[in-house]
Amino acid sequence: MKHYTIDPSLLLASIPILKNSLDITPIHKGYSADQKYVITTTENHSKQKETQLLRTFAMEEMKHKQMEYEILEKMKELRIPCSKPIQIGSIPDLDIGYMLLSYVEGQDAAEALPYCSEKEQMQIGKEAGETLRLIHQVAAPPSLAPWYDRKIFKHQQYIEKYKACGVVIKKSEKILSFIEAHLPLMKGRPNLFQHDDFTVGNIIVKDKKFSGVIDFNRFDWGDPIHEFLKIGLFSRESSIPFCIGQINGYFNTKQPETLFWQLYSLYLAMSLISSVVWIIQVKPEELEQMMDRIYTILEDHQYFEQTKPLWYKHDLLL
Repeated sequence: MKHYTIDPSLLLASIPILKNSLDITPIHKGYSADQKYVITTTENHSKQKETQLLRTFAMEEMKHKQMEYEILEKMKELRIPCSKPIQIGSIPDLDIGYMLLSYVEGQDAAEALPYCSEKEQMQIGKEAGETLRLIHQVAAPPSLAPWYDRKIFKHQQYIEKYKACGVVIKKSEKILSFIEAHLPLMKGRPNLFQHDDFTVGNIIVKDKKFSGVIDFNRFDWGDPIHEFLKIGLFSRESSIPFCIGQINGYFNTKQPETLFWQLYSLYLAMSLISSVVWIIQVKPEELEQMMDRIYTILEDHQYFEQTKPLWYKHDLLL
């Protein structure tokens, strides 16, 4: 994938809808290869300021980005609180594509939650979980291969790369045995839309309240329970009340069934293997931080001797 740097003023000059913009500010956050900018403009026929989000990307990504844009149109139909699609197009002279979206005002939850009470954190998580349940209404294209087949193929590739990468998770044989024993649970699981990066980094909070979810660019299709592994991998270290609230909201305050925890732990265990490979490839300087995260997860699950994490206390919801 190409990486590029473009003078922001050239973008405004090249996209007609943005010709009257007042300001463009780059966003330097996240792991995406997209270049992101906050655009300040004025609403039509008024002097009221409006904020929009501009994402630019390499032209080779256009087909995937068009699919993402269509997904956002579907999210708009479902009234999901997220960025609304405004325009997608290309700038041939710069050899890039762009997507213009509405801007979800607020801070990401990773930054905002520490300043919220536990009750507020749990309520934000609850609304995030309710939103995730709505997102999962969208079915995968009928032509897509079954979830089990696609996930097994990816997992086997990660196992090979993990064994060759030179980094070893302590007692990894217990993790691999747990995974192997639980793989059959994936057979027949639903093929639904996955945000696939549903973490506190992509949940927006404004005035200590849930505002929406952003960054659908990693979207995928498969088992909706797979979304929850990001709780253990990322959100748990920011706010346990948020995580409990997300599960609560998704299941409408009911306790998740045993199958949920088995699948959650299976996907989380698989993600430990893939995370080692991924961090070495993408952000090797963050390997130590990732390993600390992995060992916290292993302690939470007693090296997967139990599927429900130690931090989950349903009584806190009552």
